[in-house]
Amino acid sequence: MNEQEFQQRLGELISQIDQMPDGQRQAMHELAEQTKTRHEKLRKSVRDLQESLDYLRLSVKYLVFDLEATRRENQYLRKMLQQATDGQPDQPEGGPPPDRQS
Repeated sequence: MNEQEFQQRLGELISQIDQMPDGQRQAMHELAEQTKTRHEKLRKSVRDLQESLDYLRLSVKYLVFDLEATRRENQYLRKMLQQATDGQPDQPEGGPPPDRQS
């Protein structure tokens, strides 16, 4: 059920409640308002959860990027170390790694 359908059905329910005898009408109106309030809170919770998931996805992408850059840098430094211990002054294949930005 989408938001528009929910609002339409809630409106229909309130119209039907208005046609009830006075004794029952107030209690039913309160229940309908509680339902509306709970629905709004649920929508807000879902919206907040979606925002949190978006932030989490972005954070994971950044961490993966950083991990890949760290691995490249580690590999480059290992090659440099290996060449230094072998006594070769040449740069490792591929040259220095690109600058990392934190």
